[in-house]
Amino acid sequence: MAEAKQGGGAGPKKKKDTGFAFKFKNAMDEPNKRSREERRSRIVVVYEEKVRPALAKEFGYGNALQIPKLEKITLNIGLGEALKTPKLLEQAFEAMGNITGQRPVVTRARKSIATFKLREGQKIGCMVTLRGARMWEFFDRLLSVALPRTRDFRGVSRKGFDGRGNYTLGIKELLIFPEVDIDKLEKVPGMNICIHTSARTDDEGRALLSHLGVPFRAA
Repeated sequence: MAEAKQGGGAGPKKKKDTGFAFKFKNAMDEPNKRSREERRSRIVVVYEEKVRPALAKEFGYGNALQIPKLEKITLNIGLGEALKTPKLLEQAFEAMGNITGQRPVVTRARKSIATFKLREGQKIGCMVTLRGARMWEFFDRLLSVALPRTRDFRGVSRKGFDGRGNYTLGIKELLIFPEVDIDKLEKVPGMNICIHTSARTDDEGRALLSHLGVPFRAA
């Protein structure tokens, strides 16, 4: 009688894709640790002392847990050109890591599309999800540093909400972030920033972001 194989029928474990070999400096590390901690603390204090009471008064919440808050911020770069020029994805990966101080995740095609010569599993972009202190620090830099550097900036659209209080903002060029080195980019990519909130409606989400300082256009 044949002996049973040890370990069952399970195959070898799939190795996790860690992306490209870059080391990213934490966005809150020295030499700017103190100033960035102060900015992070400032916006959290603004939320706790000004935004929460204003929202409670505006919407008449009976429970403090009903007051909307930021839950996470997701950054995503999609690069169709990376199918022909893989180096562009590597450059975008490094730029996103420098902006957030966190290692991005490489995103892959979920299915094959013959029209675009796209095969399932091909690398087509990268993304990062920020939570906690790092989320607040990035949100503060976005409002106080990055957006004001946008050429002819007149505010962001009010139409980027998804019906559940989450807001998506499109950035045309990553160069508005001072952490990005233009000399290391052959092509300057754009980026989508999705701000996830605990708001139940778009009106609540818009009020939360407005009180936090998001500069919405008048119309």
